[in-house]
Amino acid sequence: MSQLKKIPATVITGFLGAGKTTLIRHMLENAGGKRIALIINEFGDLGIDRQIVNGCGIEGCDEDDVVELANGCICCTVADDFLPVMEALVERDTPPDHIVIETSGLALPKPLIRAFNWPEIKTRVTVDGVVAVVDGPALAAGQFASNIAAVQAQRQADESLDHDNPLEEVFTDQLLAADMVLLNKADVIGEDESARLIAELSEKLRPGVHVVATSHGDIGVDVLLGLDAGAEDDLAARPSHHDHHDDDHDDDDHHHDHDHDDFDSFIVKVPVQQDPAALEARLIEIVEAHNVLRIKGFVEVAGKPMRHVVQGVGTRFTRYFDRAWGEGEDRQGRLVVIGQAGIDHAAIANALAEDAQESAA
Repeated sequence: MSQLKKIPATVITGFLGAGKTTLIRHMLENAGGKRIALIINEFGDLGIDRQIVNGCGIEGCDEDDVVELANGCICCTVADDFLPVMEALVERDTPPDHIVIETSGLALPKPLIRAFNWPEIKTRVTVDGVVAVVDGPALAAGQFASNIAAVQAQRQADESLDHDNPLEEVFTDQLLAADMVLLNKADVIGEDESARLIAELSEKLRPGVHVVATSHGDIGVDVLLGLDAGAEDDLAARPSHHDHHDDDHDDDDHHHDHDHDDFDSFIVKVPVQQDPAALEARLIEIVEAHNVLRIKGFVEVAGKPMRHVVQGVGTRFTRYFDRAWGEGEDRQGRLVVIGQAGIDHAAIANALAEDAQESAA
């Protein structure tokens, strides 16, 4: 009975650009009157995901219901950032019916799940379920190999590599912590490829965890919410590459060493665009030249009264006008660029500056 009194929380995890924000927008738009509070853990210095959610005009989604944690990976800032936010939510005069937590692509889910056992929130909130969102086209292209042992063997045979790729470990940890896995963008890869990937993913998952093919995050809210997993009481069944780090720090500051220094993010200011398609073409060139993982942000398009959203994963980009500019709103275009450590900030900024000059000419 005590479990029924707790506020359920759903953790949405997944690698960069898998479609977590699209999934959450769909969830909020189809909440059916359920009061949902959203915690966003943004990787980077600009709260793009929060602005996308706030800007979509979802009925019943008040700005106060969206909380952003932008001070680093959520699994490393549990005590400083996450717990105070959770306490504030549950202490509201009208607490939310459900809490949804969107982690950054780099976050390890297990330390976050463990945080629900902290005394401050243990009796008030429970992890209803962990949902891992997987980028179907990326997986189909081999960006994440299904055979971890084969990857490790190949790594050991290559003398030029002296450390593990953290992307592989983070991806695997997210799958192993999941209560449900969404193979997103299934419309892009087709039914046959989706079936193949679902079979491969299923072999890696805990017993009873299902893989569901989705397109644009379109899945029933009643399927996502109400899993009743109680994940914080089931940690031993959710193995992790980083369990030894967690065990070493269970009683201290919850520091977790998982190679955040291998990633870098920065903001590039973008002038008014005459042709968004030309900007996309230039961004694809930049991605290919500098091995950029992710680009997301907003730009102003000349003569258009609406804000233009730009989101890219690798060389795959989506663009759309999401809402009208507000009166007196700062229309300065900004893009967050995320890549491996050592990414050339100046070269990318200069490439976009050259593109702006050519567009103006």
